[in-house]
Amino acid sequence: MGIGFVWALVLGLGILMFPESPKYAYSKGRTAEAKRTMTKMLGVSENNRKVAKELREMKEKLDAENAGNEPWYAVFTGPRMFYRTSLGITLQAFQQLTGANFFFYYGTTIFVATGLSNSYVTSIILGTINVAFTFPGLYFVERFGRRPCLIIGGIWMSVCFVIFASVGHFALNQTDPTATPKAGAAMIVFACLFIVAFASTWGPMVWTVTGEMFPYRHRATCMSISTASNWIWNFLLAFFTPFITSAIDFRYGYVFAACCLAAAATVYFFLLESSGRTLEEIDTMYILHVTPMKSSKWEAPEGEDLGEVQRAAMGGVNGKAGAEHVENGGVVEHGRKEEL
Repeated sequence: MGIGFVWALVLGLGILMFPESPKYAYSKGRTAEAKRTMTKMLGVSENNRKVAKELREMKEKLDAENAGNEPWYAVFTGPRMFYRTSLGITLQAFQQLTGANFFFYYGTTIFVATGLSNSYVTSIILGTINVAFTFPGLYFVERFGRRPCLIIGGIWMSVCFVIFASVGHFALNQTDPTATPKAGAAMIVFACLFIVAFASTWGPMVWTVTGEMFPYRHRATCMSISTASNWIWNFLLAFFTPFITSAIDFRYGYVFAACCLAAAATVYFFLLESSGRTLEEIDTMYILHVTPMKSSKWEAPEGEDLGEVQRAAMGGVNGKAGAEHVENGGVVEHGRKEEL
Protein backbone atom coordinates (compact mmCIF):
# COMPACT_ATOMS: atom_id res chain seq x y z
CA MET A 1 0.00 0.00 0.00
CA GLY A 2 2.95 2.31 0.52
CA ILE A 3 3.44 2.56 -3.25
CA GLY A 4 0.21 4.55 -3.39
CA PHE A 5 1.94 7.44 -1.60
CA VAL A 6 4.42 7.70 -4.48
CA TRP A 7 1.69 8.52 -7.01
CA ALA A 8 0.08 10.97 -4.59
CA LEU A 9 3.45 12.71 -4.23
CA VAL A 10 3.92 12.84 -8.01
CA LEU A 11 0.44 14.33 -8.38
CA GLY A 12 1.00 16.90 -5.64
CA LEU A 13 4.34 18.06 -7.02
CA GLY A 14 2.99 18.07 -10.57
CA ILE A 15 0.13 20.37 -9.61
CA LEU A 16 2.65 22.91 -8.30
CA MET A 17 4.06 23.15 -11.83
CA PHE A 18 0.67 23.93 -13.39
CA PRO A 19 -0.11 27.57 -14.22
CA GLU A 20 -3.30 29.17 -12.94
CA SER A 21 -6.19 29.19 -15.37
CA PRO A 22 -6.40 32.29 -17.60
CA LYS A 23 -9.74 33.30 -16.12
CA TYR A 24 -8.49 33.05 -12.53
CA ALA A 25 -5.39 35.08 -13.33
CA TYR A 26 -7.48 37.67 -15.17
CA SER A 27 -9.95 37.92 -12.26
CA LYS A 28 -7.02 38.74 -9.96
CA GLY A 29 -5.81 41.51 -12.26
CA ARG A 30 -2.90 39.49 -13.67
CA THR A 31 -3.77 40.19 -17.30
CA ALA A 32 -0.29 39.52 -18.68
CA GLU A 33 -0.17 36.10 -16.98
CA ALA A 34 -3.62 35.24 -18.32
CA LYS A 35 -2.51 36.21 -21.82
CA ARG A 36 0.69 34.14 -21.64
CA THR A 37 -1.19 31.06 -20.43
CA MET A 38 -3.80 31.44 -23.14
CA THR A 39 -1.20 31.72 -25.91
CA LYS A 40 0.45 28.51 -24.67
CA MET A 41 -2.89 26.70 -24.56
CA LEU A 42 -3.91 27.87 -28.03
CA GLY A 43 -0.43 27.59 -29.54
CA VAL A 44 -0.55 31.09 -31.05
CA SER A 45 1.25 34.40 -30.61
CA GLU A 46 0.13 37.01 -28.07
CA ASN A 47 -1.07 39.26 -30.90
CA ASN A 48 -3.36 36.61 -32.34
CA ARG A 49 -6.96 37.71 -32.89
CA LYS A 50 -8.34 34.68 -31.08
CA VAL A 51 -6.49 35.61 -27.89
CA ALA A 52 -7.89 39.13 -28.01
CA LYS A 53 -11.41 37.77 -28.61
CA GLU A 54 -11.27 35.35 -25.69
CA LEU A 55 -9.84 37.98 -23.36
CA ARG A 56 -12.65 40.34 -24.37
CA GLU A 57 -15.28 37.66 -23.71
CA MET A 58 -13.60 36.88 -20.40
CA LYS A 59 -13.77 40.53 -19.35
CA GLU A 60 -17.42 40.82 -20.38
CA LYS A 61 -18.38 37.74 -18.37
CA LEU A 62 -16.39 38.74 -15.29
CA ASP A 63 -17.86 42.25 -15.37
CA ALA A 64 -21.36 40.78 -15.56
CA GLU A 65 -20.67 38.29 -12.78
CA ASN A 66 -19.16 40.95 -10.52
CA ALA A 67 -22.14 43.26 -11.09
CA GLY A 68 -24.21 41.30 -8.58
CA ASN A 69 -23.45 40.09 -5.04
CA GLU A 70 -25.10 36.68 -4.95
CA PRO A 71 -25.51 34.46 -1.85
CA TRP A 72 -24.20 30.90 -1.71
CA TYR A 73 -27.58 29.43 -2.63
CA ALA A 74 -27.34 31.16 -6.01
CA VAL A 75 -25.88 27.84 -7.20
CA PHE A 76 -29.55 26.80 -7.31
CA THR A 77 -31.32 30.14 -7.90
CA GLY A 78 -28.96 31.83 -10.39
CA PRO A 79 -29.55 31.93 -14.16
CA ARG A 80 -30.18 28.30 -15.18
CA MET A 81 -28.17 27.20 -12.16
CA PHE A 82 -30.73 24.74 -10.76
CA TYR A 83 -30.72 22.99 -14.13
CA ARG A 84 -26.94 22.88 -14.30
CA THR A 85 -26.34 21.91 -10.67
CA SER A 86 -28.95 19.14 -10.87
CA LEU A 87 -27.43 17.90 -14.12
CA GLY A 88 -23.94 17.86 -12.59
CA ILE A 89 -25.19 15.89 -9.58
CA THR A 90 -27.00 13.43 -11.85
CA LEU A 91 -24.08 12.87 -14.23
CA GLN A 92 -21.65 12.25 -11.38
CA ALA A 93 -24.12 9.82 -9.79
CA PHE A 94 -24.47 7.98 -13.10
CA GLN A 95 -20.70 7.65 -13.36
CA GLN A 96 -20.89 5.40 -10.32
CA LEU A 97 -24.14 3.74 -11.41
CA THR A 98 -22.53 2.58 -14.65
CA GLY A 99 -21.21 -0.26 -12.49
CA ALA A 100 -17.49 0.18 -13.15
CA ASN A 101 -16.62 -0.16 -9.48
CA PHE A 102 -18.60 -3.40 -9.37
CA PHE A 103 -15.62 -4.84 -11.24
CA PHE A 104 -12.87 -2.76 -9.63
CA TYR A 105 -13.97 -3.33 -6.03
CA TYR A 106 -15.27 -6.89 -6.27
CA GLY A 107 -13.45 -8.15 -9.38
CA THR A 108 -11.49 -10.82 -7.52
CA THR A 109 -14.67 -12.17 -5.90
CA ILE A 110 -16.62 -12.02 -9.16
CA PHE A 111 -14.04 -13.87 -11.22
CA VAL A 112 -13.50 -16.57 -8.61
CA ALA A 113 -17.19 -17.32 -9.18
CA THR A 114 -16.52 -17.78 -12.91
CA GLY A 115 -14.06 -20.60 -12.19
CA LEU A 116 -10.72 -18.77 -12.41
CA SER A 117 -7.99 -20.23 -10.24
CA ASN A 118 -6.25 -16.84 -9.91
CA SER A 119 -8.81 -14.05 -10.13
CA TYR A 120 -6.18 -11.41 -9.29
CA VAL A 121 -4.74 -11.79 -12.77
CA THR A 122 -8.04 -10.72 -14.35
CA SER A 123 -8.32 -7.87 -11.87
CA ILE A 124 -4.88 -6.63 -12.93
CA ILE A 125 -5.91 -6.94 -16.59
CA LEU A 126 -9.04 -4.84 -15.98
CA GLY A 127 -6.97 -2.18 -14.25
CA THR A 128 -4.49 -2.11 -17.10
CA ILE A 129 -7.28 -1.76 -19.66
CA ASN A 130 -8.77 1.06 -17.62
CA VAL A 131 -5.52 3.02 -17.71
CA ALA A 132 -4.65 2.23 -21.34
CA PHE A 133 -8.02 3.18 -22.83
CA THR A 134 -8.21 6.48 -20.98
CA PHE A 135 -5.77 7.88 -23.54
CA PRO A 136 -7.95 7.15 -26.61
CA GLY A 137 -10.72 8.92 -24.69
CA LEU A 138 -8.65 12.11 -24.80
CA TYR A 139 -8.79 11.91 -28.60
CA PHE A 140 -12.44 10.85 -28.83
CA VAL A 141 -13.70 13.71 -26.67
CA GLU A 142 -12.26 16.36 -29.01
CA ARG A 143 -12.68 14.49 -32.29
CA PHE A 144 -16.29 13.37 -31.86
CA GLY A 145 -17.60 15.63 -29.11
CA ARG A 146 -18.84 15.07 -25.56
CA ARG A 147 -22.43 14.10 -26.27
CA PRO A 148 -21.84 11.38 -28.92
CA CYS A 149 -19.09 9.74 -26.85
CA LEU A 150 -21.15 9.66 -23.66
CA ILE A 151 -24.28 8.41 -25.43
CA ILE A 152 -22.46 5.67 -27.34
CA GLY A 153 -20.45 4.76 -24.25
CA GLY A 154 -23.61 4.42 -22.16
CA ILE A 155 -25.28 2.15 -24.74
CA TRP A 156 -22.09 0.10 -25.17
CA MET A 157 -21.75 -0.45 -21.42
CA SER A 158 -25.43 -1.39 -21.14
CA VAL A 159 -25.07 -4.07 -23.83
CA CYS A 160 -21.97 -5.48 -22.11
CA PHE A 161 -23.76 -5.70 -18.77
CA VAL A 162 -26.83 -7.37 -20.27
CA ILE A 163 -24.64 -10.08 -21.82
CA PHE A 164 -22.50 -10.41 -18.68
CA ALA A 165 -25.56 -10.78 -16.44
CA SER A 166 -27.37 -13.14 -18.82
CA VAL A 167 -24.41 -15.48 -19.22
CA GLY A 168 -23.69 -15.40 -15.48
CA HIS A 169 -27.25 -16.20 -14.49
CA PHE A 170 -28.40 -18.55 -17.24
CA ALA A 171 -25.25 -20.21 -18.66
CA LEU A 172 -22.71 -20.33 -15.83
CA ASN A 173 -22.84 -23.29 -13.49
CA GLN A 174 -22.64 -21.34 -10.24
CA THR A 175 -22.27 -24.51 -8.17
CA ASP A 176 -19.27 -25.71 -10.20
CA PRO A 177 -18.06 -22.91 -12.53
CA THR A 178 -15.26 -25.10 -13.90
CA ALA A 179 -17.97 -27.17 -15.60
CA THR A 180 -18.85 -24.20 -17.83
CA PRO A 181 -15.49 -22.67 -18.83
CA LYS A 182 -16.85 -21.03 -21.98
CA ALA A 183 -19.44 -19.12 -19.98
CA GLY A 184 -16.76 -17.90 -17.57
CA ALA A 185 -14.53 -16.82 -20.47
CA ALA A 186 -17.41 -14.93 -22.11
CA MET A 187 -18.10 -13.06 -18.88
CA ILE A 188 -14.46 -12.00 -18.61
CA VAL A 189 -14.40 -10.84 -22.24
CA PHE A 190 -17.50 -8.66 -21.82
CA ALA A 191 -16.19 -7.32 -18.53
CA CYS A 192 -13.08 -6.19 -20.42
CA LEU A 193 -15.19 -4.67 -23.21
CA PHE A 194 -17.20 -2.82 -20.58
CA ILE A 195 -14.02 -1.34 -19.08
CA VAL A 196 -12.87 -0.26 -22.57
CA ALA A 197 -16.12 1.72 -22.97
CA PHE A 198 -15.99 3.16 -19.46
CA ALA A 199 -12.33 4.19 -19.58
CA SER A 200 -12.69 5.96 -22.93
CA THR A 201 -16.03 7.70 -22.24
CA TRP A 202 -17.78 7.91 -18.87
CA GLY A 203 -14.63 7.54 -16.78
CA PRO A 204 -12.88 10.78 -17.77
CA MET A 205 -15.52 12.67 -19.77
CA VAL A 206 -17.98 13.21 -16.93
CA TRP A 207 -15.33 15.22 -15.12
CA THR A 208 -14.80 17.23 -18.30
CA VAL A 209 -18.43 18.18 -18.88
CA THR A 210 -19.18 18.97 -15.24
CA GLY A 211 -16.12 21.20 -15.11
CA GLU A 212 -17.32 23.11 -18.17
CA MET A 213 -21.01 23.68 -17.49
CA PHE A 214 -20.74 25.98 -14.47
CA PRO A 215 -19.91 29.72 -14.54
CA TYR A 216 -16.69 30.87 -12.92
CA ARG A 217 -18.23 32.36 -9.77
CA HIS A 218 -20.09 29.13 -8.92
CA ARG A 219 -17.73 26.52 -10.33
CA ALA A 220 -15.97 25.56 -7.09
CA THR A 221 -19.21 25.15 -5.13
CA CYS A 222 -21.05 23.31 -7.91
CA MET A 223 -18.15 20.96 -8.57
CA SER A 224 -17.97 20.20 -4.85
CA ILE A 225 -21.67 19.33 -4.75
CA SER A 226 -21.40 17.22 -7.91
CA THR A 227 -18.33 15.39 -6.61
CA ALA A 228 -20.12 14.73 -3.32
CA SER A 229 -22.83 12.99 -5.34
CA ASN A 230 -20.16 10.80 -6.95
CA TRP A 231 -18.67 9.75 -3.63
CA ILE A 232 -22.03 9.18 -1.93
CA TRP A 233 -23.03 6.72 -4.66
CA ASN A 234 -19.55 5.22 -4.53
CA PHE A 235 -20.09 4.44 -0.84
CA LEU A 236 -23.64 3.17 -1.32
CA LEU A 237 -22.64 0.76 -4.10
CA ALA A 238 -19.57 -0.48 -2.23
CA PHE A 239 -21.64 -1.07 0.91
CA PHE A 240 -24.74 -2.70 -0.57
CA THR A 241 -23.22 -4.70 -3.45
CA PRO A 242 -22.35 -7.81 -1.37
CA PHE A 243 -25.93 -7.99 -0.03
CA ILE A 244 -27.48 -7.48 -3.47
CA THR A 245 -25.30 -10.02 -5.26
CA SER A 246 -25.97 -12.62 -2.57
CA ALA A 247 -29.70 -12.16 -3.22
CA ILE A 248 -29.87 -11.90 -7.03
CA ASP A 249 -26.41 -13.13 -8.14
CA PHE A 250 -25.30 -11.90 -11.58
CA ARG A 251 -28.74 -10.42 -12.32
CA TYR A 252 -27.35 -7.37 -10.53
CA GLY A 253 -25.85 -6.55 -13.93
CA TYR A 254 -29.33 -5.79 -15.28
CA VAL A 255 -29.60 -2.94 -12.77
CA PHE A 256 -26.38 -1.42 -14.04
CA ALA A 257 -27.45 -1.98 -17.66
CA ALA A 258 -30.62 0.03 -17.03
CA CYS A 259 -28.61 2.78 -15.32
CA CYS A 260 -26.25 2.98 -18.31
CA LEU A 261 -29.21 3.46 -20.67
CA ALA A 262 -30.69 6.09 -18.34
CA ALA A 263 -27.31 7.85 -18.31
CA ALA A 264 -27.19 7.91 -22.12
CA ALA A 265 -30.75 9.28 -22.23
CA THR A 266 -29.88 12.00 -19.71
CA VAL A 267 -26.99 13.14 -21.88
CA TYR A 268 -29.16 13.12 -25.02
CA PHE A 269 -31.99 15.18 -23.54
CA PHE A 270 -30.20 17.53 -21.12
CA LEU A 271 -26.46 17.97 -21.76
CA LEU A 272 -25.23 20.66 -24.16
CA GLU A 273 -22.35 19.94 -26.53
CA SER A 274 -19.37 21.96 -25.29
CA SER A 275 -16.57 20.68 -27.52
CA GLY A 276 -14.50 23.44 -29.08
CA ARG A 277 -16.21 26.23 -27.11
CA THR A 278 -14.94 28.67 -24.53
CA LEU A 279 -16.32 28.58 -20.99
CA GLU A 280 -18.01 31.91 -21.68
CA GLU A 281 -19.82 30.49 -24.70
CA ILE A 282 -20.93 27.41 -22.76
CA ASP A 283 -22.33 29.61 -20.00
CA THR A 284 -24.23 31.66 -22.59
CA MET A 285 -25.66 28.50 -24.19
CA TYR A 286 -27.19 27.39 -20.91
CA ILE A 287 -28.56 30.85 -20.16
CA LEU A 288 -30.18 31.03 -23.61
CA HIS A 289 -31.87 27.62 -23.16
CA VAL A 290 -30.17 26.18 -26.22
CA THR A 291 -31.75 22.84 -27.13
CA PRO A 292 -29.27 20.02 -26.30
CA MET A 293 -29.98 18.20 -29.56
CA LYS A 294 -29.12 21.35 -31.55
CA SER A 295 -26.28 22.55 -29.34
CA SER A 296 -23.49 21.26 -31.60
CA LYS A 297 -24.67 23.63 -34.36
CA TRP A 298 -25.11 26.68 -32.16
CA GLU A 299 -23.11 29.76 -33.17
CA ALA A 300 -21.96 32.21 -30.52
CA PRO A 301 -22.84 35.91 -30.76
CA GLU A 302 -20.05 38.46 -30.88
CA GLY A 303 -17.90 38.80 -27.77
CA GLU A 304 -19.58 42.02 -26.64
CA ASP A 305 -22.97 40.31 -26.53
CA LEU A 306 -21.93 37.60 -24.08
CA GLY A 307 -21.72 40.06 -21.22
CA GLU A 308 -25.07 41.57 -22.16
CA VAL A 309 -26.74 38.17 -22.09
CA GLN A 310 -25.22 37.52 -18.65
CA ARG A 311 -26.39 40.88 -17.26
CA ALA A 312 -29.86 40.39 -18.71
CA ALA A 313 -30.19 36.97 -17.11
CA MET A 314 -29.04 38.39 -13.77
CA GLY A 315 -31.53 41.26 -13.97
CA GLY A 316 -29.12 43.90 -15.28
CA VAL A 317 -30.37 47.05 -17.01
CA ASN A 318 -27.93 47.12 -19.88
CA GLY A 319 -28.77 43.80 -21.47
CA LYS A 320 -31.55 44.66 -23.90
CA ALA A 321 -30.29 42.40 -26.68
CA GLY A 322 -29.51 39.61 -24.25
CA ALA A 323 -32.86 40.05 -22.52
CA GLU A 324 -34.65 39.50 -25.80
CA HIS A 325 -32.70 36.28 -26.28
CA VAL A 326 -33.46 35.07 -22.76
CA GLU A 327 -37.11 36.03 -22.92
CA ASN A 328 -37.75 34.44 -26.30
CA GLY A 329 -35.42 31.47 -25.86
CA GLY A 330 -33.62 32.51 -29.03
CA VAL A 331 -30.80 30.46 -30.44
CA VAL A 332 -28.37 31.77 -33.00
CA GLU A 333 -27.87 28.84 -35.33
CA HIS A 334 -26.17 29.29 -38.68
CA GLY A 335 -27.10 32.96 -38.81
CA ARG A 336 -30.77 32.67 -37.87
CA LYS A 337 -32.82 32.91 -34.71
CA GLU A 338 -35.08 30.05 -33.73
CA GLU A 339 -37.81 29.99 -31.15
CA LEU A 340 -37.50 27.13 -28.68
